[in-house]
Amino acid sequence: MGKWKKIVAGSVLAITSLAVMGLVRNPDIYFLIKKNFTIFSEVYREVSLHYVDEVNPEQLMRKGIDAMLESLDPYTVLIDEADNQSMEIMTRGSYGGVGMDVGYRGDDIVVIAPLEGYSAHSKGIRTGDVITAVDGVPVNSLSPEEVRSLTTGEPGTTVTMTVQRYGIDDPLKFELTRQRVEVKNVPYVGFVGEQKKVGYILLSRFSQNAAGEVQEAIEHLQAQKELQGLVLDLRNNPGGLLDQAVGLVDKFVPQGRTVVETRGRLRQHNNSFKTKETPLLPDLSVVILQNGGSASASEIVAGAMQDLDRAVIMGEQSFGKGLVQVVRPLSYNTSLKLTTSRYYIPSGRSIQSVTYTHDQNNSVVNKPDSTRRKFRTKSGRPVFDGDGISPDIQISDKKPSLLQTSLMQQNMIFKFANKYAANHDSLEHKMGADTLFEKFQRYIEDQEFEYETPSEKYLAKIDSALQIAEDEKKHLTALGNKIESNKTQAFYNQRDVIDQLLYQELIARYKGKKGQYSASLPYDRVVNEAVKVLMDSSRYNNILSVSN
Repeated sequence: MGKWKKIVAGSVLAITSLAVMGLVRNPDIYFLIKKNFTIFSEVYREVSLHYVDEVNPEQLMRKGIDAMLESLDPYTVLIDEADNQSMEIMTRGSYGGVGMDVGYRGDDIVVIAPLEGYSAHSKGIRTGDVITAVDGVPVNSLSPEEVRSLTTGEPGTTVTMTVQRYGIDDPLKFELTRQRVEVKNVPYVGFVGEQKKVGYILLSRFSQNAAGEVQEAIEHLQAQKELQGLVLDLRNNPGGLLDQAVGLVDKFVPQGRTVVETRGRLRQHNNSFKTKETPLLPDLSVVILQNGGSASASEIVAGAMQDLDRAVIMGEQSFGKGLVQVVRPLSYNTSLKLTTSRYYIPSGRSIQSVTYTHDQNNSVVNKPDSTRRKFRTKSGRPVFDGDGISPDIQISDKKPSLLQTSLMQQNMIFKFANKYAANHDSLEHKMGADTLFEKFQRYIEDQEFEYETPSEKYLAKIDSALQIAEDEKKHLTALGNKIESNKTQAFYNQRDVIDQLLYQELIARYKGKKGQYSASLPYDRVVNEAVKVLMDSSRYNNILSVSN
């Protein structure tokens, strides 16, 4: 029996031939499948043909399939023809497109960044352009994913995109040629810290060649100077291909070490994945950054490096996605992404933490610390299962204030950057420039920017709910004036953060995503703390030593 199989970690997985499904030869299960499939098909036919109202047979069947899969776990889903595109990006590492990232800004779908070297960039598409139509199809009712789907297709074909640009009244039309776009797993690599002796690699996904890109990044850093440490940033990395996660760990640990095992109900889903190469960096101190958006393959890397005492893990608790999927091709260019096993990292623990079924009799729920099982790392440090990967050093980015959140939600900073870029050929102001801050202040005043604090909401409830005498209303008015004064002062008190947000958004207009990453890193408190740990060898070694 031929077998073509590639197990992957994350939302998009490789293809496995249906012939290897290899169900246990149990006569009862085959009888039950046949019996219930017959009943189901008869009900489907009767409803489709004889229900009092006309029904859409395709939609009716899809609802039935979705309801059936919903009783299992969130990752077992039917993938239709359109969604197969994202699988191609993950497994092949490329797609046919025009080379740009798109997303929401308020109700608009905008260009987040055109990618250098591709049609959108070379034809003059800019960050901040509002997309209004693709090939004449209005996009106001579409999602960014649907717009992205309209721009993808066979390399060499063309697509016309209509955008609205700040400062230009008439819409602009661009005829773009689709090319084979290579997906970059490593969007930024550089040095961090005041002394610039620590390397920094941002890994955003684990699609094809992720491990190779990390190796290239390491070699690029080594070619410039001797490294005193490395920060590998896996924050908000949702995962991807399992072999790339194993290949990444390969760069840091000796050959023959188990990185992860998969265990399922059927024997063919039980596998052990070990390192195969001579490590590129066998001794260099490493800090891995993670947060709640780090999942699956990211957790395999962080967990394996933690279990092998090869890196300090810093940041927040990871997501906790330890279920393995394979993708089985079905008819009419559809596929079934099916959970078949669980991941277990070197210490023997599972990284699964979230509830993954909708059936309360068969749910995995978060466990209290007292019930979590204890495991040991290679050197004997205690680690626990049932809750993703716990960092060795817990540290989070500062949460944005209400003012900062409101400025972002109402797109004040984004729109100001568009206006600035429309009137300036280059970025004329440095970070923290008084003139830039004053221009932004005038801009939000012209835009009549407002936001409501909890104190204002509470005061409004009191005013509307109570019958208050006129002299008492004066006190409420005075309180309202005090709140407004505090809001005005907050704008100046939070100037440092506002300056950073402004500058980073403006940098994106002139120097692209790489420039934006470079401008933001000096103000990233998690990165700065990682540098401190790497520059203090005593502290680094103490963290990785046995504490219990």
